[in-house]
Amino acid sequence: MALDEATSSSGDGAQASAGRGVDWSAELVRHERWLRTVIWARLRDADAVDDVWQELSLAAVRQAAPIDDPAKVGAWLYHVAVRQALMHRRGSGRRRRLGLPAGQADAEWTDPRHADPLGWLLAEERRQLVQRALGELGSRDAEILLLKYTEGWTYQQIADHLGVRRTAVETRLHRARQRMRERIARLESVETSV
Repeated sequence: MALDEATSSSGDGAQASAGRGVDWSAELVRHERWLRTVIWARLRDADAVDDVWQELSLAAVRQAAPIDDPAKVGAWLYHVAVRQALMHRRGSGRRRRLGLPAGQADAEWTDPRHADPLGWLLAEERRQLVQRALGELGSRDAEILLLKYTEGWTYQQIADHLGVRRTAVETRLHRARQRMRERIARLESVETSV
């Protein structure tokens, strides 16, 4: 079915997309969690994630080139998410007057009234240390670590979603872990010397 036929028969862009074989609403729901993780890794601002998600959703519904292989939808959405995050960062950089430290919007932590206050304190210090180290990492390193450890994905699942080879994921994860360890060790040594 040609694009003109689909558009004229439905009069709705979302219906036209569905006519081409991809149900964008369903695909966006299916990929939303991990794509939001990718966007957060790039921007480190929860409010910006919502803005970029909205732009990503519009881009998916409006896209003109049909995707022949449904298995490639996740990789295509990943590339659009990265591009939209970069465009958002450029635009907000021009408008920004006041910035918040990375991770401030995500200051969720366990209840301090927990039965083990020393355990809570140590866990909170470790969480802050990891958060600071993650904030110092490049966006690609943070992104792949977050996908691995917040989503619990295998190397192959990450490769499939990002549209890269499994060996590339293994290499990127190895390097990202190493850089994370170095930053944590540096931050720990700075804290103990103070």
